[in-house]
Formats: sequence, structure tokens, C-alpha cells
Amino acid sequence: MWTLPNLLSLIRLAGVPVFLWLVLGPEADGWALGLLVVSGITDFLDGWLARKLDQTSVVGQILDPVADRLYILAVVVGLALRDVIPWWTAVSLPLRDALMWGLVPLLRTRGYSSLPVHFLGKAATFNLLYAFPLLLLGDGEGIVATLAQVFGWAFALWGIGLYWWAGILYAWQVRRLLATTERRTTVRHG
Repeated sequence: MWTLPNLLSLIRLAGVPVFLWLVLGPEADGWALGLLVVSGITDFLDGWLARKLDQTSVVGQILDPVADRLYILAVVVGLALRDVIPWWTAVSLPLRDALMWGLVPLLRTRGYSSLPVHFLGKAATFNLLYAFPLLLLGDGEGIVATLAQVFGWAFALWGIGLYWWAGILYAWQVRRLLATTERRTTVRHG
């Protein structure tokens, strides 16, 4: 449990409410942007270190995607409340996650709690983790803000598209698993 990769994931999780406060409270966009950069670096490092130091763990396999999802949720909610991004963007990502969570009970009927993460999901997360800092940077005036907004929306649209595409593929995998795998029966004692 107490490994360096897990510690990095816990630090990332602790940064989620700090990010929201920075964006919505004092509107300290520079600090919020810096926190997103640190989050992105630690996201890369925790996985790399887990493999390099042979410190992969069940806790780490849960913490890392939870931290990713919470950051994405915090960023889209924060940016939507600040009118940096439209609400359809803020709603589309958690809606896809709700679809994925809705599939878990179906997987459990076949003895699974989840399926392996697909490359498309990783690519989507990569795009989104780049998009939102750029969109936050693009909430200003000048050439840097304009360029950040253009590149931010390019990453965001690709990320949202890939996020949903990965979700649809995941749902298709669940459908195939349900059709080809026997239903597990639970044995009740007592």
C-alpha cells in the first residue's frame, strides 16, 4: 500500500479540491494551471515508477484511474462554472463514466469487476489532460491565450470523441462477454 507510486496518486487526489478552490475561489489560474501540470507529471510518474520499481499494486490500480477521473470531473465542473467551457462538455464526460459504472453489475454476473483498460481510453485521458490546462490558459487575452484555446479545443474534441469511442467499445466487450460467458451463481450460506 505505502509505495512511492501510491503516494504520488494520493498527492494527486489531494490536489483535486485545491484545484477547484483555486479556479472558483480566488480565480488563481496560474496556480491552478501549475497544479494541473504537476498532476499530469505525477500521473505519468506513478505508472512509470510502479513498473520500474516493481511496485504495482491493487491499490495503485484503483487510485490511478480514480485520480484521473476526479481531476477530469473537477476540471470540467470548474471550467464550466467559470464559463470557460460549455456545459455540454462538462456533462458529456461524467455521462460516459456513468454508463461505464452501469456496466459493472452486469460484469459481476459473470465473475468480473472490470475489463482491462483499452488503449483508446488511455489516449482519450491523455488528450483531456492536455486539453483542460490549455483551455484554462486560453481564458484570457493575447496571442498565447488564442493559441492555447485553439490547441485546447483540438485536444478536447479528440479527447471527448476517443473517450466515448472507448466507452462504446467497452460496452460492446461487456455485451460479448455476457453472450459468451456463463452466469455465475452465488452460493448462499446459512
